[in-house]
Amino acid sequence: MSNGKHAVALFFCCTVAGALSYGQTSNPAPSSSYTQGGAAALSSSQSAVPEPAPPPQIGDASFQGSVPQGAATPNPIPLSFADAIERGLRTNLGLLTSQQSSNQIRAERYRALSALLPNLNGQLSMTEQQLNLQALGFLIHPPPQLGFTIPNIVGPYSYQAVQVNASIPVFDYTAINNFRSLREDVKASALSVKNARDLVVEAVGNAYLQIIADAARITATQAEIDADTAVYNNAVRRHNAGTAIGIDVLRSQVELKQRQQQLVAVTNQFEKDKLTLGRVIGLPVGQDFTTADPSPSIPLESISLQDAEAKAYANRPDYQAARARALAAQFALRAARAERYPTLTISGFYGDEGLRLFSNSHGVFNVTGSLQFNIFDGGRIRGDILQSESELTNRRNELANLRGQIDYEVRNALLDLKSSGDQVEVATSNMDLANQSLKESRDRFAAGVTNTVEVVQAQQAVAEANENLISARYQYNLAKVSLARALGLAEEGIRAYFNKQP
Repeated sequence: MSNGKHAVALFFCCTVAGALSYGQTSNPAPSSSYTQGGAAALSSSQSAVPEPAPPPQIGDASFQGSVPQGAATPNPIPLSFADAIERGLRTNLGLLTSQQSSNQIRAERYRALSALLPNLNGQLSMTEQQLNLQALGFLIHPPPQLGFTIPNIVGPYSYQAVQVNASIPVFDYTAINNFRSLREDVKASALSVKNARDLVVEAVGNAYLQIIADAARITATQAEIDADTAVYNNAVRRHNAGTAIGIDVLRSQVELKQRQQQLVAVTNQFEKDKLTLGRVIGLPVGQDFTTADPSPSIPLESISLQDAEAKAYANRPDYQAARARALAAQFALRAARAERYPTLTISGFYGDEGLRLFSNSHGVFNVTGSLQFNIFDGGRIRGDILQSESELTNRRNELANLRGQIDYEVRNALLDLKSSGDQVEVATSNMDLANQSLKESRDRFAAGVTNTVEVVQAQQAVAEANENLISARYQYNLAKVSLARALGLAEEGIRAYFNKQP
């Protein structure tokens, strides 16, 4: 009988202890899951959408750098205009950085999406436990006449559990608008990558065309040195023959030395510009290369200002990205205002629990619906709204400014294209006239009709005409690149304007 009483007492004690344990420690996962779900909902409601990276600009130092690939070869490699652009699009640091920034925005979008989707996790646990009922506040002492007592210490005892926890956001208007905002930011980041590609094409085009102009100057200066050498030798022969004075020899020699000094300068600039291009397109360190003129001065078909601006607004990726960022700021403002709205969340768990999972266990579950609403936040929501309104205003101002900037760049490019095209025609004609004048001066000097003053002046006129022609052609080709960039068709425009297929 005594054993029976003790058994009843132990059963009662275990039942009470199990109830207390169940409410406090035996099922930590459901309570933890609910807490995580509530915190996630609260975080999604209150967290601000991260500010996207600013759009890339050609002036950024990153676009003048690159990540070199491969090893240098002992011999120079041929590098066409198309090859240079292709290498730049693979290795330019500005483009690579823009791509990684786009990946970061995509990661933020996935996080925003997770706040709208169910959160599920599983848990398999085994618990070994001993309880002190007095420490838990259980101080009941049955009367002695009942014939049983409740021990202060229960256990040790163990149980096993397997369960699936779930937290399901039913309605969270802030999280919805945060996701919409980041979705637009993802579009803007993808367009920013395309804009970065255009900037790389522009940077590579400018650097390559500068090398072409430098090479033309070297060729022209060398030709001028050869002509000056011939004049100098002729003056020396005439002076030795007594038909020319010494000042003619000195004058022709001074002209020759000036041209030789100029050749040193333009050759040095040529090598430095090659280094610049190598940095932009990621050539291996120490790799030498040869270039080729990408195109003669092929005249472009005229395009009206209205058509050019329409193409620019439709194709400029930076303009489309700015529009997407402005739309993202609108959604961010809606998200801030929605922080005052209530949120509805369902959370719970389902599992199996008992002394042994496969032999002595039973199913358990819990479902909790939670409606959270703001009562007092100390002005935090108002601050979020003001910040979002300011961000939206800035984005709209940037969009309006960019529209004006595009108009400016298109007009500039068209003016430069027309001006440089006219300069090429005038410089070509002037070059022909200067060469004719030089030929006549040399003939007159050889015939003893004049001295070297007239020849030197004619040579200087040829040198100036040559430099003007080289500069005009360079500016004309540069205007092609600028127009392609202004229209938002840099990669396509290079193919069309330079008659090449990069």
